[in-house]
Amino acid sequence: MLSIVGILTIGIIVALLISGRVTPIVGLVLVPVIGALITGFSLDAIGGFFNEGIDSVISVVIMFIFAILFFGIMQDTGLFDPFINRVVSLTRGSVVAVAVGTVAIGAVTHLDGSGASTFLITIPALLPVYLKLGMSPYLLLLLVGLSASIMNMVPWAGPIGRAGSVLGVDPTELWRPLIPLQIAAMILLLLLAAFLGFREKKRIARRSEEISDEAAEEVAATLDTAAEEDEEKESLRRPKLIWINGLITLSMIAMLVWGIVPTGFVFMIALSIALPLNYPKVTDQMDRIKTHAPNALMMGSIILAAGSFLGIMEGTGMLDAIAVDMVAILPAFIVPYLHVIMGVFGVPFDLILSTDAYYFALLPVVEQIVTSAGVDSVTAAYTMIIGNIIGTFVSPFSPALWLALGLAGLEMGKHIRYSFFWVWGFSIVLMVVALLLGII
Repeated sequence: MLSIVGILTIGIIVALLISGRVTPIVGLVLVPVIGALITGFSLDAIGGFFNEGIDSVISVVIMFIFAILFFGIMQDTGLFDPFINRVVSLTRGSVVAVAVGTVAIGAVTHLDGSGASTFLITIPALLPVYLKLGMSPYLLLLLVGLSASIMNMVPWAGPIGRAGSVLGVDPTELWRPLIPLQIAAMILLLLLAAFLGFREKKRIARRSEEISDEAAEEVAATLDTAAEEDEEKESLRRPKLIWINGLITLSMIAMLVWGIVPTGFVFMIALSIALPLNYPKVTDQMDRIKTHAPNALMMGSIILAAGSFLGIMEGTGMLDAIAVDMVAILPAFIVPYLHVIMGVFGVPFDLILSTDAYYFALLPVVEQIVTSAGVDSVTAAYTMIIGNIIGTFVSPFSPALWLALGLAGLEMGKHIRYSFFWVWGFSIVLMVVALLLGII
C-alpha cells in the first residue's frame, strides 16, 4: 500500500510539474499530504514529518536567499562589467575568439546562479556581434547555456541546493569535491568552443550572402534595448568601488571553500557589508533588496516545499517502501548501477522532467534503491547531478531559457535540434572525467 501510494504521489507531482498547471510549491505540499492521509496517518503525525523535513532544509533556504541577494547586488554595482566589456572588445572580428569569449562571459555572469540575469547580460551584449559576423545565434545560446550549466554546480545556483535538501547535506559540502570538475569542465568547454568556432568560420566562408534585413533589424532592436537598459542601470553602477567589491566577493568565496563558517552566515555577512557600502541611503538599500527579493523568495519557498515533501515521504515510509519493492522487481545486476543509468540519460530527462521533478521526485527514489545495494548516497547524487545539470538550458521547462530565446528571437525546437547532442555528449564526457577524478 505504501509503495503504490508513494509511486502515485511522485507520479502526480511529476505530471503536475510537467504540465505547468500548478506551481512546484502547490504540488510539493498538497499531494504528499493527501498521500499520507490515504495511507492512514493523522494530521498530527503529518505535522511532525513536516517539521523534520523543514529542519533538514532550513540552512539551504537561508543560503539561497542571501546568496541571490548578494550576487544580484554585485551585478547592479557593475562588478563584472569590466571583464565582460574587455572580452567583447578583444573578440570582435574573430569568429573563434568570439566563441571562446562567450564561454568566459557566460561563466562570469552566472556567478549569481540566476539564469535570467545571465541571459539578460550576455544576449544583448553578444548577439549583435554574432549577427554582424554571420555567426549562428543558436551557437551563442549553446555556449552560454553550457557555460552557465557548469557554473550551476555552485551551491547557491539550484541543483546542488536541491540535491543537498534531498540528502540532508550542506550544499557547500557537496560543492567542494565538484570544484576540480568545474575547472576541468571549463577547460573542455573552451576547447569545444574553439572547435565549434572553427566549424562556424568554415560555414560562414561557404555562405556568400550578406546578413538578411531581418537579422539587421534584430541587431538594431537589440542595441536599442541594451541602450535603454544601460540608462536605467547606470545610476546603480559603482565603478569607484569595484576593487572593494571584488575583494569582498573573493573573500566570501574563500570562506565558502574553507568551510569554517556556515554558508548562509557567510552570505549574510557579505551582504551586510556590501549593501551599505555601495548604497549608503536606506531607501536605496531597500530598493535593491526589493528588486532581487522575488528570485530569492521563490527559490527559498520551493526548497521549503521540497522539505515538506521529503519529510512526509520519508516519515511515512513511502520512499523506503518504493525502494524495497523496486529492488525486488529490478534484475539484481541493474540495481547497483541504476544511478549511472539515470546519469547517462540525465540530459534526455531534461526534455521530459523539470529540475524540481528530477531532484525532488526521481533522485530520492534512485538514491534509496542504490544505497540498498551498498552505493554511497553522495556518489549516487553526484552521478545524477553531473549527468543532468549540463542540460539545464536545453530544457523547455527552464523559464530562463524561454527568456533567452525571446531576447535572441530564436525558436525552442531549433535550439533543441542544434544543441541537444552537443549538450548530451558533453554531459557524458563530464561523467567520465568525474570518474577519473574519483568523484563518482
